[in-house]
Amino acid sequence: MDQDGATSRRARRTPKPLDRTRLEELALAYVARFATSAGKLEAYLRRKLRERGWDGDDQPDLPALVERFVERKYVDDAVYGKAKAQGLLARGYGARRIDQALRAADIAEDLRADLGPDETQRRDAAVAFARRRRFGPFDPHPSRDPQELTAKREKRLAAMVRAGHDFDAARRVTDAATIEELEQWVAEAQDEYT
Repeated sequence: MDQDGATSRRARRTPKPLDRTRLEELALAYVARFATSAGKLEAYLRRKLRERGWDGDDQPDLPALVERFVERKYVDDAVYGKAKAQGLLARGYGARRIDQALRAADIAEDLRADLGPDETQRRDAAVAFARRRRFGPFDPHPSRDPQELTAKREKRLAAMVRAGHDFDAARRVTDAATIEELEQWVAEAQDEYT
């Protein structure tokens, strides 16, 4: 056994610098494995170039490579953004949190505006979040102590606001007395905004 204790460990080999072929293969492998946006793909390729270096005379044209992938429909910001937004809505996240996630994925502002939830979806997501976290009328063990109620309410309001819901919706959900009251609130949005 060696003194440094590295008998079975292999020495890390330095990866070869990227060239045009390797860069395209890397990009293709990434989009085959992950649903992604054009901006995330470009950021990934830039990171790989920093890590591994470039083996070529001229600098790689990452925007052109990403554009080719967009033209071939390997990457579609609208499809990715819609899936991301719907997934977050289903988990009960609010419009602000969805916009942050789409912005982090480098989705264009006009597309983010189109993908944002309408009022009915916002209310439905707030109720879904409350159901999942057992807030408001979904609390199986409501407290009777006024101090505990106030502290619990403040924590729940803060959690809903952090989840991307506006304060009015958060207050409406946490203060609701019954599940039927929340269902009526969602139904009002359907009637009002359709």
